[in-house]
Amino acid sequence: MRGAGAWAPLCLLLVAAAQHSRPQLSERPVFTCGGILTGESGFIGSEGFPGVYPPNSKCTWKITVPEGKVVVLNFRFIDLESDNLCRYDFVDVYNGHANGQRIGRFCGTFRPGALVSSSNKMMVQMISDANTAGNGFMAMFSAAEPNERGDQYCGGLLERPSGSFKTPNWPDRDYPAGVTCVWHIVAPKNQLIELKFEKFDVERDNYCRYDYVAVFNGGEINDAERIGKYCGDSPPAPIVSERNELLIQFLSDLSLTADGFIGHYKFRPKKLPTTTALPVTTTFPVSTTSLKPTVALCQQKCRRSGTLESNYCSSNFVLAGTVITTIPRGGSLHATVSIINIYKEGNLAIQQAGKNMSAKVLVVCKQCPLLRRGLNYIIMGQVGEDGRGKIMPNSFIMMFKTKNQKLLDALKNKQC
Repeated sequence: MRGAGAWAPLCLLLVAAAQHSRPQLSERPVFTCGGILTGESGFIGSEGFPGVYPPNSKCTWKITVPEGKVVVLNFRFIDLESDNLCRYDFVDVYNGHANGQRIGRFCGTFRPGALVSSSNKMMVQMISDANTAGNGFMAMFSAAEPNERGDQYCGGLLERPSGSFKTPNWPDRDYPAGVTCVWHIVAPKNQLIELKFEKFDVERDNYCRYDYVAVFNGGEINDAERIGKYCGDSPPAPIVSERNELLIQFLSDLSLTADGFIGHYKFRPKKLPTTTALPVTTTFPVSTTSLKPTVALCQQKCRRSGTLESNYCSSNFVLAGTVITTIPRGGSLHATVSIINIYKEGNLAIQQAGKNMSAKVLVVCKQCPLLRRGLNYIIMGQVGEDGRGKIMPNSFIMMFKTKNQKLLDALKNKQC
C-alpha cells in the first residue's frame, strides 16, 4: 500500500485540473476509460485516477483541437508498471486518430516533455495486462500554433523537398530537460530522404541511455527499423532512408543537458545508392556479404564448434542473458536479450533502463542457431557496423546454467 504522503501530490494535480479546465469544475474530475475530446484544452487520465488503474483494459482517447492548430500533450503525472521495454502496462501517443504513426510509448514514472502532433488530431491509448501497479496517469492537452517556437514545442511533419530541424533553444542556449521531439519526414513515393547533422552536442554516454537522437526508417518508433541511436559531440555520418519516410526522435531526461543540434534533410531520387549511418561508437568490421541469409548459408548443418574457452578470444562479445523478444524479418531473426552478465563487451551497443541492461542481436539464419523467447543462453558473436551482435550458423551458443558461471568468470580475466 502507498503511504498517505503519496496522495498529496495527486490531490494537488486534481485541484490544478479543476482550476484549469474550461468551464470551471466545482469538484474533482472523474476519469473514465477513453473518450472523445474537443476544444482548446482539457485533461485526460487513466480510469479511476488517482486510484489504481484496472487490469486487462484498453482505453482510447481521441483529441481534436480547432483546425489549423496542433495538439500539445503534457503529462502531469505518470505511474505505471515499470519495464525497460514497456511490454506490460503502457501509454501510446499517436499522430491523428489511428494507431499507425506513434509518437512515443511510456511506462514507469518517467514523465516525458511536451508531445506535439503534426495535425489538429491526436490519439492516446493506455493498455494494461492482468497485473497492475501504480496510480495511472494524468495529462493536459492544449491547442497551439504550428511550428511555435520556444521551450515547449518541437517536432512535427516535414513534407517540403528540403528543410531543417533543431532542438528547442538552438542556438541560443542548451536544450531543456525532459523533452521529447519527433520529426516525421515524408517524401513522394519515388524518392528517398538524405539526412545530415551540421552541429551536434547531446549529453555523452557510452550507450546513449540518457539524452539521445534515434533515427528510424518509416513513420514509427520501431526498434526493428532503427538506423542508429546517437549522442556525444560528434555528428552522425550522413543517413539515407530505405523508403520515402524517416522518423527522428530526440529525448532528454531530467538531468544534464547540452548545446543540442541542427540537422538538414533533402529529398533525392530513389535510383541513387543508399547508405546508412555508423553509430557513434567504433565497431569491429564484419563483412556485409556474409550477413545475408542466403540459401547456401542457411541450409548448412547447424552446429557450433569448439568450446567456451576456444571461442572466447575470437568473439567480439560474450554475454549470458534471457531472450525477451524475437522478431522474424525475411530469413533472419531480430532478438532482444536481457543481460544477466556480460563477460566481454567489445563494441556491442547496450541499452540500460534503471538496473536492467539489454542488447540487440541479429540471428542471420533465423533457425540456426535457434533462440527461443524466455530461455537463458550464453551468446558469443561478432559486432556489426550498427552495434548489434551478429550470430552466424557456426557461432557458439549454448544454454546458460549456474555451473557455467565459474568458468565464464575465469575467462573474463583471460588475456586474449
